[in-house]
Amino acid sequence: MKKYIYVMFMAAATGFISPAFAQQKAYETTVDGVKVIVQPSGNDIVEIQAVIKGGVANYPATKMGIESMAMTALTECGTLKHDKNAFKNQLEKISASVYGITNKNYSVIKLNCIKSDFDTAWPLYVEAVTIPAFDAKEFERIKQDAVTNLKASDSNPDVAIDKYADKIAFAGRDYAKDPEGTPEIIAKLTAAETKAYYQSVLTRSRMLIVVVADLDKETIEAKVKGLLANIKQGTPFEMKKSFFRVYKNTFSSENRELATNYVEGITSGPAPGTPDFDAFNVAMRIFADKHFLDVRTNNGLSYAPQSWFSVGSTSAARFSVSTTDPNKYIAVFDKLVDRIKTQGFSAADVANMKVTYLTGFYYKNETNSAQASSIVSNQVLHNNWKRSLTLAEDVKKLTPEQVSDAFRKYIGNIVWVYQGDTKKVNPVLFTNGLNKGDSPVKN
Repeated sequence: MKKYIYVMFMAAATGFISPAFAQQKAYETTVDGVKVIVQPSGNDIVEIQAVIKGGVANYPATKMGIESMAMTALTECGTLKHDKNAFKNQLEKISASVYGITNKNYSVIKLNCIKSDFDTAWPLYVEAVTIPAFDAKEFERIKQDAVTNLKASDSNPDVAIDKYADKIAFAGRDYAKDPEGTPEIIAKLTAAETKAYYQSVLTRSRMLIVVVADLDKETIEAKVKGLLANIKQGTPFEMKKSFFRVYKNTFSSENRELATNYVEGITSGPAPGTPDFDAFNVAMRIFADKHFLDVRTNNGLSYAPQSWFSVGSTSAARFSVSTTDPNKYIAVFDKLVDRIKTQGFSAADVANMKVTYLTGFYYKNETNSAQASSIVSNQVLHNNWKRSLTLAEDVKKLTPEQVSDAFRKYIGNIVWVYQGDTKKVNPVLFTNGLNKGDSPVKN
């Protein structure tokens, strides 16, 4: 279920807000050089997300996890005005939340509260963003928690295979870095260096602010101006996108004592903002259904086979399965891919998935928080938050030929990784030449 949920998240993160939810028209403004996007919500909830762009490109591999630790420290180590307990108590009194999260592309510092409590919650939010304490004692506590969680995640086969796949497929690229870091790296981080790192990336040049709330423009601009008052401009920043090209099928393995064996494959996908993006997004959703049907229902090879489009500054298509018979799985997988490349997707396949995709997209973006997150992804990755307003029409216009051609264009050679009993897998079956119908992607 983990990756199915992730696919649905990415549907929200690449599809975005629906104009049906907007009581008034969304707009953008600029405050002291920072783009501010506002979506009036039509309800009494305030959701504000301040973005720091860059993600894994912001730090070297030797400091993986430092941004994640910084985001946690903003609220877990107190501020210069309130220690951790006092800060949390103030928020709990008004049932508000302030927290930071990070991923491979950017970090977000969030505020969620009731509109009537906004004037109370906002100063606490400003403290967390601009004057976090990075208390050394509290930092040691969250560091130990992070190390414990990382060690626990390595014992989760679903998590371990994902991380192993990233390390192999994206070797030499920023995307090989794990935003959560490793136990060894995290254990060596200090509060002082993490604070210094945070201060280095907290610049107006890297920031984007998204507001989903019924607040007047003057109030929003005044509040944001105050937030930015003590944040330096910084050097110009531009999110760099890179195309992931796989020149030949490869296979890497790790012997692990597991109840079953885990296989994951990674190949190309179109970058956000490119013409093939929507068509490939629909194609991968159709493929995910067919992959599930062939692998589980028709052949009984796995309980939960997965396929999904992982979207970011480096986008990729991914496939995974846990199985006792990896050799039979790759035969079924190859046969399915060959059939789709030869026959394409049917008109019914495409029509049905367009309805499913858009219905899920509207449903998933009902909350202020989801709408804000969608705007953030659209702007940071596509550099066009307004595509949210045209998504429905753009998807409806897709033809079966466009969807089929997108699949043929990007699904070719694959980086395969394996964890489990290495005696049960034949690497040759995973590396035996170029997939039929494959043509080099020109991007």
